[in-house]
Amino acid sequence: MAKITFIDNEGASRTVDAEDGATVMETALRNDVPGIEAECGGACACATCHVYVEESWFAKLPKAEQMEEDMLDFASDVRPTSRLSCQIRVSAATDGLVVTTPETQG
Repeated sequence: MAKITFIDNEGASRTVDAEDGATVMETALRNDVPGIEAECGGACACATCHVYVEESWFAKLPKAEQMEEDMLDFASDVRPTSRLSCQIRVSAATDGLVVTTPETQG
């Protein structure tokens, strides 16, 4: 089981256990992590699960597919390390992943 750290926009952090095969978004919802709205339920049809991946982790993750890139156009305050958490799959390789939620979603 991987550990994922969520940091809110005010700097408070919370580290939670994440099941292999789940997404970072599903992990956030299961653990009542604030700042992840996930209005589309993980279908990559909105941008309400937007996160900033810690720079040291960004290159270690699979590259975002075109659909995710298109949805990020609808996110607020997109940055070079922006990703949709519904598109990041948890595995042993993501153990220790750190993401920050933006001030607002969508």
